[in-house]
Amino acid sequence: MTPFSLGIVGAGQFAGQFAKLFQAHPCVTDVYVTDVLPERAEALAGRQHLAGTFASFEEMLASGVDAVAIFTQRWTHGPLVVQALRAGKHVYSAVPMAISEEEIADIIAAVRETGLTYMMGETSYYNPATIYARRMKDAGAFGRVFYAEGDYVHDMDLGFYAAYQYSGGADWQKTASYPPMLYPTHSLGGVLGGIGGHLTSVSCIGVRDDRGDGVFDRQISMFDNDFSNASALFEMAGGGSVRINEFRRVGYPSHLRESRFRYFGTEGSFEQLVETAVWQDKKGFTDVSEQIRTLPSLALDDPSLADVDPALRDAFVSGLAPVHDPSRLPVQLRALPSGHEGSHSFLVDDFATAVATGELPPVNAWEAARYTLPGIVAHRSALRGGERLQIPDFGDAPAVARAAGELAAER
Repeated sequence: MTPFSLGIVGAGQFAGQFAKLFQAHPCVTDVYVTDVLPERAEALAGRQHLAGTFASFEEMLASGVDAVAIFTQRWTHGPLVVQALRAGKHVYSAVPMAISEEEIADIIAAVRETGLTYMMGETSYYNPATIYARRMKDAGAFGRVFYAEGDYVHDMDLGFYAAYQYSGGADWQKTASYPPMLYPTHSLGGVLGGIGGHLTSVSCIGVRDDRGDGVFDRQISMFDNDFSNASALFEMAGGGSVRINEFRRVGYPSHLRESRFRYFGTEGSFEQLVETAVWQDKKGFTDVSEQIRTLPSLALDDPSLADVDPALRDAFVSGLAPVHDPSRLPVQLRALPSGHEGSHSFLVDDFATAVATGELPPVNAWEAARYTLPGIVAHRSALRGGERLQIPDFGDAPAVARAAGELAAER
């Protein structure tokens, strides 16, 4: 494996936990950081003892840094990713991949043309419930999966106000109205990460907000958005359906579980609630809650959490679940807490391994498009009163497509 240096773009609440993990990974040499607020970059570099800071994103791209990890605001990722790839840098990007089909196409084109690594950091792919579902699917226990559900139920009152105020400054209400279906990867990633495949059409209904606090107000919103909740019904390639909920005003303990999933097949099914998960088949049911329950972390007083709102800290720092495989992680990461139900360590390791070896990461550009583009089309459907719309597909990742072609040739 070839070691590499990394630059972190954006020194907000999310970046600190990843800076620690990247710095600990044996494939990563030096870690740098930049932010539009230089004092935040300096503070993060000081807390984490990073290699240094850059005055701007452009200065970082002009440097000898080998890769960048983008943790900027969610609607900015697409253009920054393309700019970094064109500058010769491998890219890790926080979710979502982008906010338009054109931005997604630009990223895929840049990955194809440069041959560089791109990975979207979708936590739900490594969610314990998703891992459990993936194992049961691979074992054939579901039979044919014909229906699945994914919910991202994160109420604004439980940490999001503070998060948007931190990132948005005086104009935070303009950005806090971000359309729910343009942030679909925590729900879609758990569904498609568990059963594979892609989605072909969608009908979506949006719920217009009535709180009256300036959030989800079209007169204020930079996105001209007043949907605070949205529900979409998708058609799966090959038949079947997927229902996705993206809720920002909801009576639900999202600080305990913000993403949850259900999968139904002809031979078996799996359902998850806040503290309970059950495998079911035609003979009966088995409580599998303990297999997917993450162990508590002892790191909530970690200095890297200094800028994280208390309502979000459980999501940023947690242990692993029994269904996780810690043996596949470098020993340096096994000793550190991992956030979002144990996913952070696996995200960092898969990206670092992909860069160091040249192999495709699991959530590569083509997979990321399948987690992101359906939500973009769903939001468009909601704006049209639920009109059913077709979802374009960019196809399988090249290595996957080659393997499928070789199998077909052998048959």
